Amino acid sequence: MTLGAPLGLLALAAIPALIAAYFLRRRQPPRTVSALFLWRTPDQRAEAGPRLNRFSRESSLALEILAVLFATLFLTDVRCGQAASRQHVVIVVDGSLSMNARVEGTTAAERVKTEIARIARDENAGVLTLIETGVKPTLLAGPQQERDRALSALEKWSPSQPAHDLSPALTLARELSGSSEHRIYFLTDGPIAEAVAVPPQLEGRSVGKQASNLAFLSAQRRDEDGRAQVTVRVGNFSDVPVTAEVRFTAADDAPQKQDVKLQPSATAVLRVGFKTQQPITVTLPDDALVEDGHLTLLPSPLADVTVSLLEGVDPAAQQALRRFLSVAPGVKLAPEALLTFGPPKSTAHVQLGATAPLKSFVGPFFAQKGNPLLDDVQLGGVVWTAGVNPPGRVLMSAGAVVLMSEEDDGTLHVNLDVSRSNVQRTVAWPVLLSNVVRQSRLATPGFPRKHLMLGEETPLVTTAGSTWELIAPDGQTRPVMGSGVLSLPPLPASGQWKLEKDGEPFDALVVLPLDPRESDLRTRGAWEVVPAQPQAFASFATARPLPWWPLLVVLMLVLLDFWLTAAPRRKEASS
Repeated sequence: MTLGAPLGLLALAAIPALIAAYFLRRRQPPRTVSALFLWRTPDQRAEAGPRLNRFSRESSLALEILAVLFATLFLTDVRCGQAASRQHVVIVVDGSLSMNARVEGTTAAERVKTEIARIARDENAGVLTLIETGVKPTLLAGPQQERDRALSALEKWSPSQPAHDLSPALTLARELSGSSEHRIYFLTDGPIAEAVAVPPQLEGRSVGKQASNLAFLSAQRRDEDGRAQVTVRVGNFSDVPVTAEVRFTAADDAPQKQDVKLQPSATAVLRVGFKTQQPITVTLPDDALVEDGHLTLLPSPLADVTVSLLEGVDPAAQQALRRFLSVAPGVKLAPEALLTFGPPKSTAHVQLGATAPLKSFVGPFFAQKGNPLLDDVQLGGVVWTAGVNPPGRVLMSAGAVVLMSEEDDGTLHVNLDVSRSNVQRTVAWPVLLSNVVRQSRLATPGFPRKHLMLGEETPLVTTAGSTWELIAPDGQTRPVMGSGVLSLPPLPASGQWKLEKDGEPFDALVVLPLDPRESDLRTRGAWEVVPAQPQAFASFATARPLPWWPLLVVLMLVLLDFWLTAAPRRKEASS
């Protein structure tokens, strides 16, 4: 049972008054006269005022008390087995990283939580729908969740999104509000872009405050032979020159620090080296936004690629391949390998060779733009001898002759007779083979990249037949659907994400809380939008008629009371 209007319980105050009226009613003492004309002589007024008397007509009193009770049920909007009418408030909050900026002792996110609690109280909200903006809008609570539960869920909210478009979240809010006329609240930390289409029912306000900030703009780490090279870029988002100390720390090597001097809105690049295979932390002095001044960089060594040469490879081609493999970093020759080279019509991943009739070309060569296998491959001055066209999708050609092609299963065909060409003696040869090794390395299970920026898609390679799961920084588990080379949507939170295979740790990456647009707090501050339809919020209440059955019971009780009180008069009249 629920009560839609608890104030209706005040009607129960009529019961004590009703009982008091029965006790204190006037009663005239009986008078006996011998003739009717003598009735005019005595004083017909009561000899005394109201006084306590014993109950009489108890049935009538009980019926009237019951009538008051059922009238109270009507006024309180009692509902049995269903929810009472509740106010629904839709609130959109900005999920940008800059909401964590602490100015004057509080963050914008904390002020948003306080503001949401105030809105829910002032609007007498029964249910809330809370939406966080982001690369992909997220429901923090709802749709139409109980107010207390929604506010409790909001306590765990920690914004960490990059700069993004607000329109998808506002569109979702408009749909969940139930009508294009219902008011929507939007809370942010600064003005929104003019390109954002603001709905007419939106009431927006900013809780942000302007501040200066020193932040990392990018960070890279490269590991080779047990040494780590770290490169970071620092930016000054203030209107005055700044000098700051940047600290680099590794667990098994001596810490380092560098001083950086930056003019307003300027940037600087810093590089350091460590002899370590452990994570490296890079920090700036704490300021308004702490998140973009503290980084953790994981080891990022090149994954080893095992290579094997199958029988049947032309001796000249085999010699050229071995010459490259002997100097290529992270490449090892092994009988069972991830990458195999072989002659045409073999089972190798890369089939190198040409079948008669042969023809030599000096250009022009037509390459498929954007294919990673042909990145930076310069063919100027190259003599390329090819044979019969191989199968697959054409990657490079000379006239009607296909020089390179790729099949759907990833098999690469290089239509090249090395003994009659000079490709292996030009810079194009090591670049081409490096691209092949790189593509093979990217197909190694795990994370091809160990460091991502906020909002970047997540490359991931998985194998079929295993259970793969992502473990978020807060410990929540997200299953990975699909196998092979995947491109996952941007991860929703910064910090270290772990990859598990069949329940065992397998790999990890770090989402760096870096976004130059979010680090610039000089644009934050006062902002407000007044809805074009100020009267629309009243329609948020879920309109349902009051229950009619208590009124029907009240009417029946009143009629029954009238019948009981009229019965004595009917009896006297009949006698």
